[in-house]
Amino acid sequence: MSDIICKAIQEQKVLKFTYDGHHRKVEPYCHGRSKKGKESLRGYQIAGGSNSRRVPFWRLFTVAKMRNLTLTDEPFSGDRPHYNPNDKDLSPIHCNI
Repeated sequence: MSDIICKAIQEQKVLKFTYDGHHRKVEPYCHGRSKKGKESLRGYQIAGGSNSRRVPFWRLFTVAKMRNLTLTDEPFSGDRPHYNPNDKDLSPIHCNI
């Protein structure tokens, strides 16, 4: 899955996946290892459901919990406010915008 995530980041394409039982559309910005040692994705969820019901919103997703990960052809600009390419929650960072 890391290859798909990094490709989506590099090409600035939206990802679709199921997470915690909710279908989601996410603009991927940063992929790396969380402080808990889990492969994670910092992304901006633009559509779909969430337990918090806050959409759109920035989120940190655990890659192992993603299901049916799909790279779409839908582009995004890569310039969302409040994005930090040196994400303090991810180290090391594998790929980012």
